[in-house]
Amino acid sequence: MAKRRKRLNKKGKFVIFLLILILIGVPTIFLLSKNGNVKNKDKNSTDTVKEEKKEEKKEEEIKIIDLKSNTRPYAVMINNIYTVWGYQCGLQDAYIIYEMIVEGGYTRLMAIYKDKNLDRIGSVRSSRHYFLDYALENDAIYVHFGWSPQAQNDIKSLGVDNINFISYNGYKRDYSLGLATEHTAFTTTNNIMEGASYYGYRTTTDEKPLFDYTENIDLSSMEGAIIANKVDIIFSASRSTQFEYDSVNKVYKRFQNDKSHTDYVTKEQYTAKNIITYKVNNYKISGDTSGRQTLENIGSGDGWYISNGYAVPITWEKTSRSSKTIYKFKDGTNIKVNDGNTHIEIQPSTQTITIE
Repeated sequence: MAKRRKRLNKKGKFVIFLLILILIGVPTIFLLSKNGNVKNKDKNSTDTVKEEKKEEKKEEEIKIIDLKSNTRPYAVMINNIYTVWGYQCGLQDAYIIYEMIVEGGYTRLMAIYKDKNLDRIGSVRSSRHYFLDYALENDAIYVHFGWSPQAQNDIKSLGVDNINFISYNGYKRDYSLGLATEHTAFTTTNNIMEGASYYGYRTTTDEKPLFDYTENIDLSSMEGAIIANKVDIIFSASRSTQFEYDSVNKVYKRFQNDKSHTDYVTKEQYTAKNIITYKVNNYKISGDTSGRQTLENIGSGDGWYISNGYAVPITWEKTSRSSKTIYKFKDGTNIKVNDGNTHIEIQPSTQTITIE
């Protein structure tokens, strides 16, 4: 009888101890069995919770864009003639940059932004019609200063939400640069958002980002992988873009005609985490006295995905002007890109690319 009373006292004290822990807010991970012994909670349930939290944390750790944000992106046409090299601003803050050939053997850039607050972007230049296809695939508000006749027609026929600084004063000229007037127009995030509000454009999106992002994808063991410390992309006899791998910071430094491509405000060289490059046919538009180009960019072909010092062969397919370009590895799976900004270099099919 005395022994039984002693056991009951011990159990009673333990129960009181648990109640005190609960009352003061200390989490408990034990349950009493019928015989008073301690046992663990269901392990499978605990592991499931841990995995869910791990997945949530992984999503939150993607830095290039907020995957939970439904803010609509905006695409800005950026001047890239030789005259403005060293005066361009805000390109590092774009999460995607497209580069394509235009008349005269030059290239033009289109920078895609999301959830940024920038005081200087530009200089902003005029639209070319094939850039519209990539604004549409990102569901982006399209920002430009003027247009070619082809782009003017297509913006209307395709219903592209656009802010044209010829008809909307969303820019400021910086004459202190000593450049010709057409190279001096710069805009801001606030100017663009005010323009979107003025025209009543939708400022949210239900579209998923163009790419699936991951914290670290290792290309070195993939089919067809080659070392990619230097990349040289030729656009014309007078224009080329180079990337050199910085193994310390694990990004590619950008060069144009072998000269460092730098930001006017920060004075820092532009870098890319990911590079996607492929070729399409291009030719001059018949009857266009300015020698403007068109591209055969609706279709499919081969290309390269380059990141972290390696390049792997990929395929691309774009079925319509508004559809997303689908990029796949050689095994047929959609590519994932490393967390960081991506430069998409769409090169004339007659030109060469060197990866070494």
